[in-house]
Amino acid sequence: MSAEATNPEAAPTDMAVRRRGRARIDLRRLGRAALLGATAGPAPRDRLPDAISHVAEAHRAQHPEADLTVLGRAYVLAESSHRGQFRKSGEAYITHPLAVTLILAELGAETTTLTASLLHDTVEDTEVTLDQVRHEFGDEVAYLVDGVTKVEKIDYGAAAEPETFRKMLVATGSDVRVMSIKLADRLHNMRTLGVMRPEKQARIAKVTRDVLIPLAERLGVQALKTELEDLVFAILHPEEYETTRALIADNPGAAGELAAVADQVTAALREAGIGAEVLVRPRHFVSVHRVRLKRGELRGCDFGRLLVLVAEDADCYGVLGELHTCFTPVISEFKDFIAAPKFNLYQSLHTAVAAPDGAVAEVLIRTHRMHKVAEAGVVALGNPHVGQEPDGPLQGPDDGERVDPTRPGWLSRLLAWQQSAPDPDTFWTSLRADLAEDDEITVFRADGSAPGTISLPAGASCVDAAYAQHGEAAHACLGARVNGRLAPLSTVLGDGDTVQLLLAQDTVSGPSPEWLDHARTPAARIAITGWLQAHPESAAPPAAPTDPRPQPSVPADRRSGAELHADLDGEPPAAVRPAGCCTPVPPDEITGFRVRGGSVTVHRARCSAVDAMRDLGREPVTVRWGDTAQGRVTLVAESFGRPGLLADLTEAIAASGAAVVSANVEPPSEQRVRHTYTLHLPDVAGLAALMRAMRDVPGVYDVRRARHSRGLN
Repeated sequence: MSAEATNPEAAPTDMAVRRRGRARIDLRRLGRAALLGATAGPAPRDRLPDAISHVAEAHRAQHPEADLTVLGRAYVLAESSHRGQFRKSGEAYITHPLAVTLILAELGAETTTLTASLLHDTVEDTEVTLDQVRHEFGDEVAYLVDGVTKVEKIDYGAAAEPETFRKMLVATGSDVRVMSIKLADRLHNMRTLGVMRPEKQARIAKVTRDVLIPLAERLGVQALKTELEDLVFAILHPEEYETTRALIADNPGAAGELAAVADQVTAALREAGIGAEVLVRPRHFVSVHRVRLKRGELRGCDFGRLLVLVAEDADCYGVLGELHTCFTPVISEFKDFIAAPKFNLYQSLHTAVAAPDGAVAEVLIRTHRMHKVAEAGVVALGNPHVGQEPDGPLQGPDDGERVDPTRPGWLSRLLAWQQSAPDPDTFWTSLRADLAEDDEITVFRADGSAPGTISLPAGASCVDAAYAQHGEAAHACLGARVNGRLAPLSTVLGDGDTVQLLLAQDTVSGPSPEWLDHARTPAARIAITGWLQAHPESAAPPAAPTDPRPQPSVPADRRSGAELHADLDGEPPAAVRPAGCCTPVPPDEITGFRVRGGSVTVHRARCSAVDAMRDLGREPVTVRWGDTAQGRVTLVAESFGRPGLLADLTEAIAASGAAVVSANVEPPSEQRVRHTYTLHLPDVAGLAALMRAMRDVPGVYDVRRARHSRGLN
């Protein structure tokens, strides 16, 4: 991995080590131990080389039954192959794979991951071949080593970096341990970046910020993510970093204030009979910086949070109840990530309480198992290819169903769209944009087909859902129903929404350039852009129709509608006609009103014009239907624009035996077109069948009776 040189005095490194409470690893001592181990000959079979004793100790602390002999063999191969190589700071190169392996061992990685970590640079930087690794350590270790091995720059030139990440991400799709090793590798390189040229430090830090930190967040490895954030913060924002460092140094009593609240919490839980461990967790530098920007002046408790660890899930809610009973809760700060875990496996209860002295402390409540997963993420889940590691950290029948981290939703989407981005620049740009999305939502498919859910980034629209579900077939998407209601493709989806996507039956339909304004996922943007480039004539906006109200294909028919009678209390008969706003037909419930000229206009009883007439003081007139079966009705058809739609609708109307009295087509809006038809029906009993026939026309998603008012006569 061509690890960068070390700077033992770098402030971010000191901070990271202090936060984790472990002794600093002396890389020079490790280098001497590695060299001495090489010159003194192989270690006896019953003990490991001294250089990896610290790795063995950390590994055995979490995996007491682990077989360490394979680690000894991996170290011997790594040390011998890297012998004579040095980092830019002068340390023996073997110190780098040792440090990376130690990081993973402290996170609880299983033996296979540690073996591959020791060997992760051998194929790239030495004469060792992948076949040798496979022969000595098996297919799993060889796969992990190959996954983190860079592509040859001589073959890819400037595209080497994006293509290396593409290769690693594809390998991660089959085994997430590949990315675990890469993250630990980058963390050690960032810790030891101090002697590099400033411009190279900035370049590496930007890639870490844009790609590696989001990947650590999505894989749930918070322990690596937070330290990477602080190291990047120190390099890219040195002034803000120094301000934050000084702010922490100027508030040495902050830990004492939190400790006092922790004592009160401990006493309250002890009195309630809840066994819990209450810890003070100082915020890392970036977290303090963000809180300062959000709240302005910081108080003592703002420099950290309380962590309450319990044994069972139910105890989490018991702790929450006691805290909200004994202290004043800040309700706006409550979040339940146990009932609704984050997409990166994170589970915890978040709350904030005010102590009697007024100090407000944020509190995290979780089980010990949740805490391990929150810190180590997929690393704590071990081997994704087995149900449970024999020496894995999440053993026992009470752990619940194991979550398979091999293909989380975001990774499946990434692996899908990267196949459509052969150009390295497109892939690199799309990858950064995809990883910039901070949250994920799940929407449900209304058709009930498997899989029943679609995972999308927060802020995704119906356009994104269409391409996530149908791939390139989504080019023919006409619209959607969101939670049962018709919605334009621009509709932004929320977590838990139900989506039904409407596709055209013809193959000539395609996306419009406006879809790019609503597409958030790389898969959708790449597919839309590719179609538009292949169909340049579709990129130009369609010419506006010269007459937005086309003449109906059937001449206007002025025949009267169904027979109507009005009871005028002995007055001479008056002209009785159906109202144009709601066009009632038998057997609709109706009411009538006198209008200018003495005639009576008949409305459907629920027409909005009825209320308006009564508000004007108009007295209703009793009206009734005669014996005639014919009638006149106005229907509104909502559809998505496509060639030949008007002709198909008119054909469906004619096939039902109805005659078009008048027709109106409104100008398209967001590819949606509204058709309004006034029709004469030879038998109003066929109205329901006519409306079904119109709905069956491709592109039509709704047909309803007209309800809007056209005036009060």
